[in-house]
Amino acid sequence: MNDVAAAWMMTSMVTAPIWVALVQTASTLPVFVLGLPSGAIADNLDRKRYYLATQLWVACTSAVLSLVVFMGWMTPLALLLLTFANGVGLAMRWPIFSSVVPSLVSRGQVPAALALNAVSMNISRIAGPVVAGAVIALAGGAWVFLLNAVMSLVAVLVVIRWKNDYAPHPLGRERMLSAMRVGLQYVSQSSQLKGMLLRTSIYFFHSTALLALLPVHARDLPRGGAWAFTLLLASMGTGAVLMMLWLPRLRAHLERDRLLSFAGVCLLGAMLTVACSSLVWVSAAAMLVAGAAWISTTNTLSISMQHGLPDWVRARGMSVYQMAIMGASASGAAVWGQVATWGTVPMSMASAALSGFVALQVASRLMPDKGGLDDLTPRRLSWTPKTATLPTQGHVVIMIEYIIDPSREVEFQTIMRDESRRNRLRNGALSWELLHDLNAPGRFLEVIVDESWTEHLRRIDRTTMADDALRGRRTAFHLGPNPPRVSR
Repeated sequence: MNDVAAAWMMTSMVTAPIWVALVQTASTLPVFVLGLPSGAIADNLDRKRYYLATQLWVACTSAVLSLVVFMGWMTPLALLLLTFANGVGLAMRWPIFSSVVPSLVSRGQVPAALALNAVSMNISRIAGPVVAGAVIALAGGAWVFLLNAVMSLVAVLVVIRWKNDYAPHPLGRERMLSAMRVGLQYVSQSSQLKGMLLRTSIYFFHSTALLALLPVHARDLPRGGAWAFTLLLASMGTGAVLMMLWLPRLRAHLERDRLLSFAGVCLLGAMLTVACSSLVWVSAAAMLVAGAAWISTTNTLSISMQHGLPDWVRARGMSVYQMAIMGASASGAAVWGQVATWGTVPMSMASAALSGFVALQVASRLMPDKGGLDDLTPRRLSWTPKTATLPTQGHVVIMIEYIIDPSREVEFQTIMRDESRRNRLRNGALSWELLHDLNAPGRFLEVIVDESWTEHLRRIDRTTMADDALRGRRTAFHLGPNPPRVSR
């Protein structure tokens, strides 16, 4: 409701497409700017209380929006600023919203749970525009914002009923900057997650042209207006909901990249149809297809991200994912809005569709889907490192000595530099290096630097079954009756 009212209100105040497209930018840019800090907070605080605070922020912003419209103070700049403020609340809420689902269901149920989540969101995409369009037609946009504030307060009551058992971490909360650093490191050291983020950025940068320019397209249609905009958005939501019934079958028969390519072709055709159409019913049919393609892509990408993240960094990892979505959407809306200002709306939509399809094919070739997922089940270790003196400040340097067969040196260095390095940095190490003794060809020293003793303990506590399997492959190279010698 909020998105429809804001976009349509901007079309009633200005005629330039760039201003209408900037509404999309203002609503998504805060997630790009604040995504990582909010993810770090969500991984360290009671998620229920934090969720309540963000929901109250959204309710207050909607109330202010309605007040400004009621008082007749609304201007294009004020609308963008208040839309941005509303986006701040969404930015702080999204990491919790994204990370909660896997904690409520088993791993095998995650795809279905995310699909159900997507269905509820797309039902709201159907109902929200219909309600907003009716309220705008009968009473005006101010009442839509006020209704949104009331509904946000209702959501607060729902969250209060959520039974969330919060247990503070035994090592205490992570420092904000350290938590943000570790979140970025985890994503940057995972080739699977980087491939997902590349595809996500490309997809949303180009596909956002459809939503950003849709209000202008609906307004310019013969006998178009708010009702046409509402119908097109509702058609997109309907297509998404219907596709969710078929998506499990598609996923069972198509690997990830083939499914993304198929959805990209469908979206390309839908965007080109909308761009060239002057009939509402033709555009509505195309929006059905666009909704189906949209949900196929976003659900597939979201599941891949969720499966690639352990719970201890899930909110931060999903916040990076949301940053990729919103950053690409914000910049894409501004770029394609400007292209439409220089040329025409159909030309901008068609350019976005064609260039987006080509970019996704290039991304699939550069970073193909290799298949297979690491076992991220926590591996609780029964020991903790002991020291004669408990360090209270400074970095901790861990040195692990390996004695290997010199004939296996290349194989050992490959697994250490390609896998062990990424593993140590993913779990929070500041730096990593492998030293080779010039006087003893079979002697290697793995050197890991942690930020502090507490962060060293955190890194050990983050061990998963996949990490433990990698440790076994590392130590299999070591010769002698005793395990590799560790110094701290």
